[in-house]
Amino acid sequence: MKITLAQIKLKTGDFEFNFENIIKNIKGDLIIFPQSDIESLGGKDLVLDEKCRKFQSEFYQKIADKNFSQNILIGDVLIRNGEVEVSDDGFYDICGKKVFVSDTFIEDIECDLYVLAKNRYFAMNTYKEFVDSIETKTNFVYVNALGLADCNVYAGGSFAKNADNELVLQMPVCEEDIDTVDFSRVIEFCDEPIEKQVLAVTTFALKEYCENTGFKKVVLGLSGGIDSALTAALAVKALGSENVFGILMPSMFSSEGSIKDSLRLAENLGMQTVTEPITSLFDAFMQERERKHDLAEENLQARLRGLILMFYSNRENMLLLSTGNKSESAMGFGTLYGDLAGGYNLICDLTKTNVYKLSNYINREGEIIPQEIIDKAPSAELHPNQKDSDRLPEYDVLDQIIEMYLEQNMSADEIPFERSIVDEVITKIHRFQFKRHQVCLGVRLTERAFCGGVNLPVIQKLY
Repeated sequence: MKITLAQIKLKTGDFEFNFENIIKNIKGDLIIFPQSDIESLGGKDLVLDEKCRKFQSEFYQKIADKNFSQNILIGDVLIRNGEVEVSDDGFYDICGKKVFVSDTFIEDIECDLYVLAKNRYFAMNTYKEFVDSIETKTNFVYVNALGLADCNVYAGGSFAKNADNELVLQMPVCEEDIDTVDFSRVIEFCDEPIEKQVLAVTTFALKEYCENTGFKKVVLGLSGGIDSALTAALAVKALGSENVFGILMPSMFSSEGSIKDSLRLAENLGMQTVTEPITSLFDAFMQERERKHDLAEENLQARLRGLILMFYSNRENMLLLSTGNKSESAMGFGTLYGDLAGGYNLICDLTKTNVYKLSNYINREGEIIPQEIIDKAPSAELHPNQKDSDRLPEYDVLDQIIEMYLEQNMSADEIPFERSIVDEVITKIHRFQFKRHQVCLGVRLTERAFCGGVNLPVIQKLY
């Protein structure tokens, strides 16, 4: 029996697209596609929608009506001889072979072929662990979709193993792929750098977001800092420089270096920019108000920038990209309706440490992000000589605490840093949950992202 895996793109609620993408890829004796029902593609409460249920029920039959000669397995639904079959126990007899389909891996199932049918979202540093966790005694295949389900990215990475638990097929990340399985062809696992995977996933996500929401262009503020620089580089790679628009919004506290660095970044990326200073707007508002040089005045600067960005977004129908990272989000280090404004965020699940790692990876073959941006001390530049470290622990410490507490579920007692710093970080993670309820959608890159996987109450008295 010739078994073919089809790692294809699928879209939430786009039944016509999914239908066309399936029928054009049917080949082999048994062709196995990812789960394609609305729930498996992140449809959430669309499963309750009457129109959606109708289209879903017609979807499989529409494929069956094509009367393909092949056996077509779409997740756990088998289509053959013009009929749609759903097994009660997961077993199918296909070409005289006993095929078992499940959305979980169960050991010691007696079958000729085990099909794991579950779309799995991407999370850093979990893929190899997932592949290794499958210890099979029968021929095994796993096929994952490509697609965007709000914050979750289905990134492919389908694979197959033989009955000796040897890897025989590994499909790429964020690329459609159709391949026939040869269970005698043993291969080595290809463990790509995590930065390469994140680069593929974030750019894929932005392309999918724009394609599915109708945006052709994006806009973002260029501050001269690493976060906006990385976001711009990712956006240009995803959409092309002609579709990315940058806005410089210097204030009385902006350094000359930040302006020059932003312009150099834009030149390296080939993207268009405009400069909209905010000093006169700030002065006009504060003219009849007492200057206290406090947080309110700092936030006013951020909100004036948000105002300008949203104007361009609305006027030119461009998607506004927010540029806050996970470290800042954990510490509440961002201004609501200011720098937190936006429609989508590519780096919201990257700690500052990982922002630098990905930036250096992008520069691996030559300078794209100016080295001055990478080397400078992070600063919001909202008051003279401001540095992030004035209000936050050093990022190399902060990010480890965030990862230990959120990703590794370690208690304060177990985290090996100064207790006062650990307590401060954990307290802020809880107390600034109210901000995260009001920020835009972003790309999930870890199991415990603030946009998915972390579900903290806004109102609580524990912290």
